[in-house]
Amino acid sequence: MNRLLFALFLLPLAVLPAAACPFCPQAGQTLSQEVGQAHIILLGTLSNAKRDPNEFGSGSTDMTIETVVKDNPFLKDKKLVTLPRYVPSDPKQPMKYLVFIEIYKDKLDPYKGEAVAVDSKIGDYLKGAIAVREKDSPTRLKYFYDYLDSPENAISMDAFMEFAGADYKDVAAISSHMKPDTIVKWLQDPNTQPSRYGFYGSLLGHCGNGKEHGPLLRKLLEDPAKKFASGIDGMLAGYVILDPKEGWDFVKQLLGDEKQEFLTRYAALRTVRFFHDYRSDVKSADQCVEALKPLLDQPDIADLPIDDLRKWKRWDLADKIISLYGQKSHSIPIVKRSIIRFALSAPADNAKVAVFLKERRAEDADRVAEIEQLLELEKATPKAEVKN
Repeated sequence: MNRLLFALFLLPLAVLPAAACPFCPQAGQTLSQEVGQAHIILLGTLSNAKRDPNEFGSGSTDMTIETVVKDNPFLKDKKLVTLPRYVPSDPKQPMKYLVFIEIYKDKLDPYKGEAVAVDSKIGDYLKGAIAVREKDSPTRLKYFYDYLDSPENAISMDAFMEFAGADYKDVAAISSHMKPDTIVKWLQDPNTQPSRYGFYGSLLGHCGNGKEHGPLLRKLLEDPAKKFASGIDGMLAGYVILDPKEGWDFVKQLLGDEKQEFLTRYAALRTVRFFHDYRSDVKSADQCVEALKPLLDQPDIADLPIDDLRKWKRWDLADKIISLYGQKSHSIPIVKRSIIRFALSAPADNAKVAVFLKERRAEDADRVAEIEQLLELEKATPKAEVKN
């Protein structure tokens, strides 16, 4: 049951493009992307809200413009516009509003609004984002990096989502712009959002030094008071980049210890995937395969490395993987299916694989046919390019 719940939790992460930030949650639409869709973006205060007595929920509200984030000739230097929406304000809680507007049939059509504090800097932030919008990705990321620790959650989260949707190579390219001491402060701050630990740990790997920051990441990972629920993979990756020997030994130690929690071993597995797919200059494909081998003998997680080895076309391990099928410990349906998937993907001239598949078809032809169909669907799904 725990494994099932974990699989459901991971489902949204499975659709992440391969080239996106490997240690970030799935990115949503950023404010910068919203900018491209809106005709006008305004920041200001609302007043004089009036209901339409003839239509429920309709009305109008005046907006005093303080900042024109995205201009349009339609405004003609106006300082006040009337929005065709009823938006009452509370005089006891003064707020500003960031409003995204389309122009439809020569009329303002506001479709998105964000209430922000009266001293909010979000208007300036967005104007800066617009200014770098057409720049190359590393230049844009440098701009957003400087807002990752903004005291305004809306700005900080938006900057983080810009990184979550960025190619790893572009994140790595701005390592000289990063400040190790700042990232250490973020990692040690108890108010840091759990979803960011992996990202920050990986950033430290790119801009820190092995002697000082490798042991720091190791200490954080081993701190029983921390017990990170997420982000272990990125912190491990940062540790390995900073100290390839000690960091990799630690990853292998976690993978080989069946007593470690499933989430910890899974995080270590994701770290290995990262080096295989993105940083073969740090750890070779063969080193990654060797690191995953102990997981094959751990039935609660064996299906995951089997699928990785299938995708990596490591047919040299066919004998080992097929031998797991008959073991009582590996009789779990999800593990058995992963073994069949591996065999169906292996070269047809492998005699042992051919015998294995013949036995499986005799045992349950329908199940094998179903798995074959799913593999064909997987092949037909376009894959994002992995860029080193």
